[in-house]
Amino acid sequence: MHSSLRTILIPVAVAALCSVVVVAIVLASQRPTLLLSSPSATTTSVQTGVFTSGDATVSLKPDLATVFAGVDSQQSTAAAAQSDLAAKAGKLIARVKALGVADKDLSTEGYSVGPMYSPGGTISGYQAGETLRIQWHSVDGVGRTLDAIVQEGGATNINVGFSLADPKSAEADARTLAITDARAKAQAMANAAGVKLGQVIRVSDLATATRLPAFTNYGASAALPAATQVPVGQVDVQVNVEVDFALA
Repeated sequence: MHSSLRTILIPVAVAALCSVVVVAIVLASQRPTLLLSSPSATTTSVQTGVFTSGDATVSLKPDLATVFAGVDSQQSTAAAAQSDLAAKAGKLIARVKALGVADKDLSTEGYSVGPMYSPGGTISGYQAGETLRIQWHSVDGVGRTLDAIVQEGGATNINVGFSLADPKSAEADARTLAITDARAKAQAMANAAGVKLGQVIRVSDLATATRLPAFTNYGASAALPAATQVPVGQVDVQVNVEVDFALA
């Protein structure tokens, strides 16, 4: 009884399963076809042209001297050192102004008051110092200025350096020359490649540098009977550019 029933149920189940598969196939055949593909690679256009760089240096005589003039004092107390320093700084400032330095060209670069220590580590006194920053626009006469500051103003430490009052103008001249240099290189490359140079498509300012004469420390030894000689030298303004040209 049970065996015959099993015999009947198995074929029925197989038939039902087959019918489900057939229906699934029919339904699948009625759906639109989907095509799967990997994303296409982004195409990048290669820009053609002549890409060059140019550099130039403009050398000029400095027209501005920056002078650092310092005075100092050593006393047994901080108040005494500060008071003595005030007197020395007042004398120096008066001499600087007598040379014709405008207020806008005179400023305090540094001021300090502090203890001095003996080898045993105890305080042996106090030291005060002040440094003035002076902009001197007549570089040819800076030697005489240093002599006056030291011999008559009492400065005990002097540093001087030279620069350009308006470096922008020199930078513009150097940049024009650098672009001209880049164009000459590009034209030579185009001629060698047998192509014709087109218009400028991009200009980049890569670097701008100014090389100044080094600051010189004259110290109190500048107070000599002979006039102090201060060679001025030159200022080098360097510009580097990148210029890209299209092909005509």
